[in-house]
Amino acid sequence: MTADSTYHLKVFQTADELCKAAAEFFIDISRKSIAARGRFVVSLSGGTTPQGLYSLLSESPFREQVEWEKTVVFWGDERCVSLNDTQNNAHQAKITLLDKIDIPKANIYAIPVNLSPEEAAINYEKEVNCFFGKETPRFDLMLLGLGENGHTASLFPGTNVIYEQTVGIRAVYVEEEKMFRITMTAPLINQSGAILFLVNGENKAVILKEVLTAAYRPDKIPAHLIQPVNGELYWFVDRASASLITIKN
Repeated sequence: MTADSTYHLKVFQTADELCKAAAEFFIDISRKSIAARGRFVVSLSGGTTPQGLYSLLSESPFREQVEWEKTVVFWGDERCVSLNDTQNNAHQAKITLLDKIDIPKANIYAIPVNLSPEEAAINYEKEVNCFFGKETPRFDLMLLGLGENGHTASLFPGTNVIYEQTVGIRAVYVEEEKMFRITMTAPLINQSGAILFLVNGENKAVILKEVLTAAYRPDKIPAHLIQPVNGELYWFVDRASASLITIKN
């Protein structure tokens, strides 16, 4: 990443320890946000790693520590598949977390996959802007994952969206998946108060090292684009994914 990039890296022995720490972090940010502004606005991510976090948050003792009625949920990206498809990020969060907690349905803003990709992106951008009103769209917590090819959200190598300079939401066709996706742009993600990457598994070791140590190449490693403007960037990783990184004491 660029020389002036700053981030907080925390390495955990196991994926379970990582998820527990992420749950505690989620609760801490939620409490601070509600105390400051009366609400907690979070953007969830898809993928396998966050499912462990969502499972913990749906159970005691974590579930009771979040004021869900004051929590508002968005998603950083989505696959253009049916809402009931197992690949749908909102569906996974729904069955793992949202169906098990007392959160008002009006507080859940899923990406409208029933529309065409372009219409879905335009509609969701309007929903985000309408929610924040005259305020700058700023999520209290942005959860992100990291793909083996360096993508995060749906910012994939070789796609035009990685060059997007506008705060917004875009439709993108991902050739390697033969699929359309909807994604928040990097400028929108970077306005978040706290951005938390969750990474685990030996298969992520090579790309994690590249993201954290290689020269800035967002065209090859889109995760390099994630640098909060006025917030904090956190990496919660397990020992397996961090195996190629020299950890400074």
